[in-house]
Amino acid sequence: LLLAATKSTTTRPTMAVGKNKRLTKSKKGGKKKAVDPFLKKEWYDIKAPSVFSVRKCGKTLITRTQGTKIASEGLKGRVFEVSLADLNNDEDQQYRKIKLCCEDVQGYNVLTNFHGMDLTRDKLCSLIKKWGSLIEANETVRTTDGYTIRLFLHCFHHEDAEPDEEDVLRPERTDPRHPQEDG
Repeated sequence: LLLAATKSTTTRPTMAVGKNKRLTKSKKGGKKKAVDPFLKKEWYDIKAPSVFSVRKCGKTLITRTQGTKIASEGLKGRVFEVSLADLNNDEDQQYRKIKLCCEDVQGYNVLTNFHGMDLTRDKLCSLIKKWGSLIEANETVRTTDGYTIRLFLHCFHHEDAEPDEEDVLRPERTDPRHPQEDG
């Protein structure tokens, strides 16, 4: 009877309120090692269409095939932008940018097709001049072989007066009291 009383009076040590119980336990797996993401990448060669004189126009990166994620599927539909000067070995065409879209992957070669053309910003800005007008229009055209082409047109018009007209107009611009000549 006495022995039973001593057992019932013993108490377990109580924890402090708000103490984190998981601090004393060891974590499973430990800390992950930092892995360089470029070790999981593969390089692919970009092949331009045959209409251009230079076929190999660059390289691109993609994560290696892993599980159900196939690398070549990630490349399809990717759009590359290349200077026309690089594609034709002609420095006079450096202001034109050609867009090439990935259509197929064969081995480590990415086969592309023409996707669009654009002008560089500095060329567009050089065409726009003071006292000129700018006309912009666009049109979508369907070809007989099933392609859809969207055309964007930029027209720049700059009215230059003839030298003899400038002599007649110059006094009118500078002096508002100057009488206008009929004729």
